[in-house]
Amino acid sequence: MMRSPQSKRWFASVVVPVLSLALVSPALAATASAAQSGSGAEPTEQFVDGIAAVVNKQVITLRQVENAAQAAEAQLRRQNIQVPSREILRRQVLQQLITEELLRQEAERLNIQVNDAQVQQAVRTIAERNRITPERLRQEIEKTGASWEDYLSDLRREVRLEQLRQRAVDSHIIITDAEVDAFLKSSQGRSGLASGPQGAPAPQSQAQAPAQQAVTGNIGLAQILVAVPEGAPPARVQELRQKAESILQQLRGGADFASVAAASSDGPEALEGGDMGVRPMQGWPDLFLEAIRNLQQGEISDIVQSGNGFHILKVTARAGASAPAQAPAAPQPGFGSGPQPGQSQGPMLVTQTHARHILIKVNQAMTEERALERLSQLRQRIEMGEDFEALARRYSEDASAPQGGDLGWLTPGETVPPFEQAMNNLEPGQVSQPVQTPFGWHLIQVIERRTKDMEEEFRRMEARRVLFQRRAEPAFEDWLSQLRGQAYIDNRLDPESSRRPALR
Repeated sequence: MMRSPQSKRWFASVVVPVLSLALVSPALAATASAAQSGSGAEPTEQFVDGIAAVVNKQVITLRQVENAAQAAEAQLRRQNIQVPSREILRRQVLQQLITEELLRQEAERLNIQVNDAQVQQAVRTIAERNRITPERLRQEIEKTGASWEDYLSDLRREVRLEQLRQRAVDSHIIITDAEVDAFLKSSQGRSGLASGPQGAPAPQSQAQAPAQQAVTGNIGLAQILVAVPEGAPPARVQELRQKAESILQQLRGGADFASVAAASSDGPEALEGGDMGVRPMQGWPDLFLEAIRNLQQGEISDIVQSGNGFHILKVTARAGASAPAQAPAAPQPGFGSGPQPGQSQGPMLVTQTHARHILIKVNQAMTEERALERLSQLRQRIEMGEDFEALARRYSEDASAPQGGDLGWLTPGETVPPFEQAMNNLEPGQVSQPVQTPFGWHLIQVIERRTKDMEEEFRRMEARRVLFQRRAEPAFEDWLSQLRGQAYIDNRLDPESSRRPALR
């Protein structure tokens, strides 16, 4: 299916991971580029070569670690975060490089490729969402000291990661109608999605859960994570809890949260001071909301235990409180024509498109070139008079193939952006040129269009988005944990974190 689970995920500071590099932290974005290219200042004399880690059969060198550590140090200084000792910084950076290498290998195994056109489209999208031109975006990136080439290289990796995430994780998250119904009947569904006249917030029910009474609007959080490996024995879990308690004691004693996160957190955002960004209240796990329900901006939670380990949270922003200046927030992809939370109720007239498509998936047996060639041939046959519906039944690899590729009535935001953009450019009866999305290559035919009042449908879409968002991050973390658990990892800077099953 081309319906986009990503269109239901909403972060206030970024739209999708692709956009996390957009005017937010380009220097950090260049860290991986520095590690891979070997660019930057010369490594220290005692740390110039050798093996830092082996990931399956791929080597990460000490030079890569040192280059990445230098880029990370520069970023931390720009953020006024205390830089940890060189030894700790190298270990933190190496963990990130190991994760990036695992993701790269998995994308390669699945034959996920990103071409130059997709990178340039990402650049245009980033520029548009920041309300600047691509030329201005380049100027802003280069002002930070990062090279445009490194930025594009890292952006290519981010696009590839997003495609990997959509294929390996997001596509497997199913939100049922029964779950949507239950959410809409809950106090959170009523208060979070409904609004009164002129967009005024809906009155709270007296039966509303305490966590929801105390936590509304947008919330910004940072975390320090002490990760617990899958299958760790009780003694090891207790040891890691004691580590988390020691960290919490440091913070209660006045230590700077961001600096401690940079030195001690196992979370992917450690070298950004633990900052996880700002999201609508519904976008955070219930476990986190419960932990921070009575906290004000700047306050720190007790230890929170999850399936991934022990978390310590800091409230960095709350709706109505003054928050640090951020890069311009980008609108949610595909939802520009739809309602946003807090808008007034009433008729929501939306143009829907009835479309069908033919999908050719890319894999080890079907390259990008062969997929494009096959669709070009099918398009020629359609132009010569063959029936689109019959060809879709025969050749499409989508679940809609038995229905002749029929996707039904599509609402704005319901498909991934490249698909929607190509579909919107078609008149009824027209067939697109081959279109590439994270799912493969498509031919699209528009059958007809209509205008419909979508008030109730949008409430359900919003509920589905909220439920999807809650599951997406934990699902990705679980998948990544499984990926690490199956890999051969020889970490020579932190041997305790090594894993040595049979080489893949």
